[in-house]
Amino acid sequence: MTAVRHAVEDLLRELAPQVLGALVRRYGVFDACEDAVQEALLAAALQWPDEGVPDSPRGWLVTVASRKLVDQIRSDSARRRREETLALATPQAELLSHAADAVPSTDRDDSPALLFLCCHPALSPASRIALTLRAVGGLSTPQIASAFLVPEATMAQRISRAKQTIKASGTSLAMPEGADFAERLAAVRHVLYLVFNEGYTTTSSADLTAPELSAEAIRLTRMLHRLVPDDTETAGLLALMLLTDARRPARTGPSGELVPLAEQDRGRWDRRLIAEGVALISRTLPCGQVGPYQLQAAIAAVHDEAEDTDATDWPQILALYDLLRQFGPNPMVDLNRAVAVAMVHGPAAGLGLLRELEGDKHLTRHHRLLATRAHLLELLGEHKTAADAYREAARRTTSTPERRHLIARAHRLEGRA
Repeated sequence: MTAVRHAVEDLLRELAPQVLGALVRRYGVFDACEDAVQEALLAAALQWPDEGVPDSPRGWLVTVASRKLVDQIRSDSARRRREETLALATPQAELLSHAADAVPSTDRDDSPALLFLCCHPALSPASRIALTLRAVGGLSTPQIASAFLVPEATMAQRISRAKQTIKASGTSLAMPEGADFAERLAAVRHVLYLVFNEGYTTTSSADLTAPELSAEAIRLTRMLHRLVPDDTETAGLLALMLLTDARRPARTGPSGELVPLAEQDRGRWDRRLIAEGVALISRTLPCGQVGPYQLQAAIAAVHDEAEDTDATDWPQILALYDLLRQFGPNPMVDLNRAVAVAMVHGPAAGLGLLRELEGDKHLTRHHRLLATRAHLLELLGEHKTAADAYREAARRTTSTPERRHLIARAHRLEGRA
């Protein structure tokens, strides 16, 4: 039964944006339609595992959601303003009396347009992420709140405000055009990148990763890549996700402890994802202007293709980081580049770059700056100083697995000092 429920959940996540797109295109009110679709998804999640998936699951969801939408209008007098708004989009009499019969068409998939709508420029990055995961990803509010470790009520308010902002903007379910399309495409890529990163290394959790977030980011990026197959940065983003996620099985030990890249069992890496990612970035790099996602994917590919840390082509990685820096200041890029410099020119050279980064307001108290310094000091054999840096980094991180890893490093070095 567990396998059946997982299969149903996967299907519902795939269908959620298609159903919402059909309703929004028919009735024109994003917030009310989104509420109705969530109710339909919940009904399906409860019924389908026991009663079986309907012959036309998308049609079933559209029909149920349409009826839920009408029920909301009929039963909740406090939402009369929503009823008046609906009347602008479609005659109220038709909506109320023929909703069950005049079900929106399910032939058209508006998922890409919905994804762009959820990344509207009027929304904050946090709101874009939350709304994308709920409206396009099909995740429930409790699931999103749990993934980002915020109270459910807080996430519900964030999503509600985002929907009201979309409503107030008057934006229709249509793909932006021209310069607006390029700008919104960049915003969509950034949102998916942030979702993936939070899933790959959670910022504040008892677990190192949240696989459902990374998997959803990959699914949506695949959809975006199908929409714009010639966009090299979208292809680069997908390659980056695949090449990075391929290492997930080896990133944690039996008890969920963090295993750093240099110590991972590379036999546990997902070779299928690596092959797909390498092929994708290999096709993409020669085809157009190189961007930051492509360069990050290329760096990931160099790591993934090496048999072990010693066989890694660090000079190539350093050259790629040098190119990446040309796209503007990024303290995390500079931090990673310092590691590459250390691997090519020695730990002392890397530590020299870290001293230059200490004045960066984004890094000065970040645990990763301290953890990187500790690692390079360890390579130099300065075990006592390295242990102190590991302990300070452990105090500053909000990730439980990272804290345990850093403390364990400090303990090990103290035994050598």
